[in-house]
Amino acid sequence: MSVVLRGVVDPTSSADPGAPLLVLGPSLGTGVAAWGEAAARLTGTFRVVRVDLPGHGLSPAAREPFTFADLADAVVAVVDGLGGGRFVYAGVSIGGAIGVELATGRHRDRLAGLAVICSGARIGSPEGWTARAAQVRAQGTPAQVAASSERWFAPSFPSREPDLVGRTLSELMDADDESYALLAEALGAFDRRSDLGTIAVPTLVVVGDRDPVVTVEDATATAAALPGGQEPVVLTDTGHQAHLERPAEVAALLIERFAPRDRYATGMTVRRAVLGAEWVDRATAGITPETADFQRFITETAWGSIWSRPGLDRRTRRAITIASMVTAHHWEELVMHLRAALADGVTREELVEILLQMAVYAGVPAANSAFRVAKQVFAEADERSADEQSAGE
Repeated sequence: MSVVLRGVVDPTSSADPGAPLLVLGPSLGTGVAAWGEAAARLTGTFRVVRVDLPGHGLSPAAREPFTFADLADAVVAVVDGLGGGRFVYAGVSIGGAIGVELATGRHRDRLAGLAVICSGARIGSPEGWTARAAQVRAQGTPAQVAASSERWFAPSFPSREPDLVGRTLSELMDADDESYALLAEALGAFDRRSDLGTIAVPTLVVVGDRDPVVTVEDATATAAALPGGQEPVVLTDTGHQAHLERPAEVAALLIERFAPRDRYATGMTVRRAVLGAEWVDRATAGITPETADFQRFITETAWGSIWSRPGLDRRTRRAITIASMVTAHHWEELVMHLRAALADGVTREELVEILLQMAVYAGVPAANSAFRVAKQVFAEADERSADEQSAGE
């Protein structure tokens, strides 16, 4: 039958209009919110869409049996609705199994990369899923809360994040009973283990060391069956919801594995976004044979590697960089970064606060010089604003 999936398209902060599309698939009983924090860390590198399973969150309920091929069709339909093309897919639990189907089934040519997180080519046993489906039909998804709480999270996680755990379990209770049961039955019939060796795209296997559903041994077998043989990435003190328990680590793994590899092109894009195209064009126009290697090093390393990482937002990196310029007395570079910060919406008040703090940690003389530079930059900005206003009258 036809399955319809709905989801959330996250606003991208990537400066690259051609950033790859990354589709994030959830585990059974959870929705797009479980990917929320990880997704926020991914939008600087990818165009991100999170999808809900049938009868979960935004997706309509299902009333007839379906297969994993149907679920894969539905994922591709979502992608086609966003313009089509190839995409990277990362899924957790049943979401990861859908990814395996995408990579081994009729849509294999659409996939550019695959992350199998707390998942595999087969999960559990047919008998177990049949029993789960029957229980949900008889008692509803709320009857799964206690067992899911134990299956899903490492023992230490609920006490560390009780509100997050509560919200996640509420999503389980809100899931449509029949859709959940049909998904369980589809899982019982799913087994692509013999096809893992045919996967032809870069693949990442991630597992939590405290996951009782997909164990480290299970993930090791999945990774070993991939072309060339691999090892899974094992996250410590992590259960079955790795994307929820370790969002920063999962996001970093996805970026490291699937981000575009041309660090120079990425670096130039980020450099232009941070410093402004005019400044970068002047810098590149002045490249000589003697400075060419140095300029490439700066672009690839500073901009293509460090400024492109997901762990800090761009405003925070600006503040750190400005503070570093003051500490090292790099006044020419400070001018450049203050101008760029103002152009990007950082307020004068925020810049003043940074410089005031540097008086404590870098010394009053350094801060005094920095304020003198800032005064010059602010005056230039005022003059440009006045000129633009006069030109518009």
